Amino acid sequence: MDNIFPVFDSSIPREAKEAKLLQKARVIWFTGLSGSGKTTLASALDRHLFENGYLSQLLDGDNIRSGINNNLGFSSEDRMENIRRIAEVSKLFLNCGIIAICAFISPARSMRQIVRSIVGEDDFYEIYLNTPLGVCESRDVKGLYAKARAGLIKDFTGVNAPYDAPEQAQLSIDTSSLSVEESVSALLENILPIIAYRPVND
Repeated sequence: MDNIFPVFDSSIPREAKEAKLLQKARVIWFTGLSGSGKTTLASALDRHLFENGYLSQLLDGDNIRSGINNNLGFSSEDRMENIRRIAEVSKLFLNCGIIAICAFISPARSMRQIVRSIVGEDDFYEIYLNTPLGVCESRDVKGLYAKARAGLIKDFTGVNAPYDAPEQAQLSIDTSSLSVEESVSALLENILPIIAYRPVND
């Protein structure tokens, strides 16, 4: 580590990139059980922002695991490293002035705290999809819950591994009681104000 010299201090500052993009960069972090609607809502948010002139990047569990984190398994250590790497990638997007939309189960509070510590408390916006387990299981298009209950998947969150519900999420949504459109409307009501660009001299 003694021979590593980050160039962040000499690169174009984030504020200048945000000014060029006319937006404030944030890390929007969706957490919740498998089947709670994370990918659905994150994708819908990403599309809405794009259609309204914002630049965002969607980071999703399956995509990350098939690419940058394809060498990681599902042990507790690997899951923690998975989230740590995602946080570092999200920080790079922040430095580019880009809104990072992240959809990950991230079941442990300690995982999400790592993200907070890496990207910064002010830039981390946590969204808890507080959807009941029974509803999530009924949406089990991948058959993961069934495999977990049959003993074919160990340490599956919600079945034989715990999920720590957030204690300080900025927004909680139960997708069993709201449509996708209603959920996206709630998202936009809360997110648009924090990504709206305001010149420094305002």
